[in-house]
Amino acid sequence: MRHRVAGRQLNRTKEHRLAMRRNLVASLFQHETISTTMEKAKEVKSFAEKLITLAKKGTLPARRRAIALLGNRDIIDYKDGNAVRKGTVIRKLFSELGPRYLDRPGGYTRIIRLALRRLGDNGQLVLLQLVGSDESITKKSKKRSRRKTKKAAEVKESAEDQVATEVGNTDRQEKDEVQNAEEQTGREQ
Repeated sequence: MRHRVAGRQLNRTKEHRLAMRRNLVASLFQHETISTTMEKAKEVKSFAEKLITLAKKGTLPARRRAIALLGNRDIIDYKDGNAVRKGTVIRKLFSELGPRYLDRPGGYTRIIRLALRRLGDNGQLVLLQLVGSDESITKKSKKRSRRKTKKAAEVKESAEDQVATEVGNTDRQEKDEVQNAEEQTGREQ
């Protein structure tokens, strides 16, 4: 019986599951999107959200707890064939991701199903992503933008009319100046 046994076994030993979970979450924080199977993504999602909640606190004990749970893997980038250390996963978590989600009460990750299946075992592939901070802003701005588009169109038309009248006035002034210059040259001859 599985009474009060939480989590998925995933055909792995306890140590292997722990290492896999740490690696997947570290990769998620580093790249902000990863491709994996549905079962692994569901298992990793809650762990990632707990770590982001720790990062929102931003205190030293929270940072130490995150290091104990996740480890402190380096982020390496390759430039011109040389490995360059860009920082650590914990630093990115606490300096970029934690402040990004301060106003968000939860739901920092999302799972997007892909139409692809893994070639070896036909496993369902998904994208596990961090939700962008600008997503809520764009949803609100879409509603506002429809209202603003009418006003913006009216303002744009009035601005174009003003520009056209100004351009028309300058064209008229130039024509008048050319005519005056022609008249003066005609009088002088």
